[in-house]
Formats: sequence, C-alpha cells, structure tokens
Amino acid sequence: MRILHLLDHSLPLHSGYTFRTAAILREQRRLGWETLQMTTPRHGSARDNFEDVDGLRFHRTPLRDGALRGVPGALYVEEMLATRARLDDLVASFRPEVLHAHSPVLNALPALSIGRRHGIPVVYEVRALWEDAAVDHGTTREGSLRYRFSRALETYALRRASHVTTICDGLRGEIAARGIPPGRVTVVPNAVDAQQFVFSAPPDAELRERLGLTGKVVLGFAGSFYSYEGLDLLIEAFAQLAAPRPDLCVLLVGGGPQEQSLRRLAQDLGVAHRVQFAGRVPHADVTRYYGLIDVLAYPRRRMRLTELVTPLKPLEAMAQGGIFVASDVGGHRELVRDGETGFLFPAGSVAALAGAIGTALAHRADWDVMRAKARRFVETERTWARSVAHYSDAYAAALARNVPQGARLGGQRS
Repeated sequence: MRILHLLDHSLPLHSGYTFRTAAILREQRRLGWETLQMTTPRHGSARDNFEDVDGLRFHRTPLRDGALRGVPGALYVEEMLATRARLDDLVASFRPEVLHAHSPVLNALPALSIGRRHGIPVVYEVRALWEDAAVDHGTTREGSLRYRFSRALETYALRRASHVTTICDGLRGEIAARGIPPGRVTVVPNAVDAQQFVFSAPPDAELRERLGLTGKVVLGFAGSFYSYEGLDLLIEAFAQLAAPRPDLCVLLVGGGPQEQSLRRLAQDLGVAHRVQFAGRVPHADVTRYYGLIDVLAYPRRRMRLTELVTPLKPLEAMAQGGIFVASDVGGHRELVRDGETGFLFPAGSVAALAGAIGTALAHRADWDVMRAKARRFVETERTWARSVAHYSDAYAAALARNVPQGARLGGQRS
C-alpha cells in the first residue's frame, strides 16, 4: 500500500505532533507499506525541496509570493494554495493509493481538492480541532465569528473525507456530534515505543550532580511551556510545600511561550533558587531527565482542548516507571487509573495539586506496584504496533468508500 502523508510540521522540530508522526511512519514501514511524507509551509523555510531526518525523507513546501497579502486570512489561503500545488506534483510522481491528511484542517482542504482531482480517497486525521487550538493560542475567542468559521471548516472537511481517524475517545465523540457516522471514524490512540524507555532505570548521577539535584526530592515536568499545561499552578503548589520540605525542588525541562512568566512567578514567590529551568534538550536525552524526577506533574487546565485531547507525556512516564500526578481533565482520565497508574486531582486547584503531590510522596512504599501496573498498561494497550495496526481497517474503509458506483455494480472504472 502507498500512503502520502500531509503534515503541518515534522522532525527535526520537536513536539508531540512530530513524535507521533515519526512513530506512525516507522511502524507503517515495518508493516511493508510505502510512505511519502510532505509538510506544508507552516513547517517553516527549508533550503531544499526535501530534508532527510532520522531515516525519514520529508518533502518541503515553500511559501510562494502571493497577491493576497493584506487581505484578512490571506496567509492561510497562500499556504493552502502552495500546499495544493506541491501535493499535486507529488501525487503525480508517487501515485499513492491513499492521501492521509493530518491536522489542522488547513491540510485537509487541499488534500480533499487533490483527492477529487485524482480519484484518491482522503483519510483525515484529527489530532486537535482547529477552533480549539486557536482559542488556546489566544488568536480567537470561543463563540466569536472566527471561531464559528473555523468550526464550520472542520465540519466541512470531516463530512467530505472518505474516512476519519482521531487520537482518542473524546475527539471521537466530538466528531460524532457533527453528524459523522461511527463506522467512518477510527481511533488510533497515542502510544509509545516501550523499548525506548528503560523501566525504573537508576538516575544519571553525573547529570544529577551537574544540575545540583544530589540529595534532593525532585518534582518535575518535561514538555512545552504552554498556558494550558498549568505550570504556574505547579510553581504555586511547590511554594506551599517548600517551607516544611527543604529537600524539595522543581525541575522544568523544555521551553515555550510561558517560560519568562514562570521565571517571574518563581521569583515573586521566593522559590526561584529551588526551581531549575533545564531548557530544551534533545529528545533522545529526555529519558535521562525523567530519571531524575521523583514525581512528575501534569497540571493541565480544564478547557475544550484538554478535555478532548490525550497527551503523550503520561504514557512516556508510565513506560519509564515514573510516578506522576495529573489533573482530572478528560484527556488524562482516558489514560490514568487513579491510584493505580498515577494520581489524579481536580483541575485548576493549587491546593489539590499540592495535596496530590503530598499523597504521592507519602506513599513511596506503593511506588513499585504502581510502576509495574503502569508499565503493563503501556505494554499491553498503548504500543505503536498495536495503535498503527488500526490504520489497516481505516484505509480499507476509505478505499471501499471511494469505489465509483459503477465499479460496485461490477462495471469498469472510467
């Protein structure tokens, strides 16, 4: 089977989006499928028409000079026009059997156009809904004209795709609410390659010493510093716990738009000297930092995005045998069994977060059992081999739905 994947961005950029993509591509190739992958202009400028990263070739799409600059929404139109032209060229040379457009909807619309032109089914993978992502990034307000327009575009694409895949039950429910029949939606959940995570590996003593964490009890987070992650709540909860626990500290690994405000908050609360910002690290090294953290924290705020979308980070923590606390938003509840594989607490509450951290630290005797249950959950339910196998049915359904009526009746395709 030949699949052409249309992506918003890819490696070497680091995000949950790019890591999921790379895992999907590698697993599909292990299944013997042939893949070609391209990114839209939203990936950023590229020196060449393609880029080889970690054994994967990504075809790039330059943003051409357009005549629409200055018109509201013009950049989106220019991006989609460039994507459509690049996709048309690659379809002609690669001749895929399926076009697989991954979020956002700005990818689905060009794919649907080219799919119609060439008679190729389009599978639209919804990793997040565009209107909700826009609310999170502060570019629109829920209920605004732009929000309603974005939502309408999503619904338009969902109804016209040959098949829809998504990453969790929360998004499947939202898609169904827009009138998409259950038989046209397949969940391909987030997963991890458990073999990449050494279960309960001993901490890296040299790294611990270099970061000044020797003899410390470490609370931590690894990922992007976006407002919905609730890292300010973690710092406030730590400030409540810090006085009676001089051995306690915080390690934040990563970066993002909230970093400076988090640094100011730690300073204002008088705990800056006990909050370590490690910066962004290569993805291959993240497991070394995980190993230094006694209790990971995922204090996501409650909003549509976090209620509907499941993150990768708790799965990574479970694969490595990490103990963690997580807010009880819908995306976490799909992954975490409270008190068995992790600790849940009411989202948005600093006091509840501090209490959950305290509970986790007070039950060290139970950690080995919890780690074993979490690792077993990953190995039996959330491996990439298990998840990616679901695409076989999704592609088959898309191909069957794309067969012209004459062929279904035994006639010849034109």
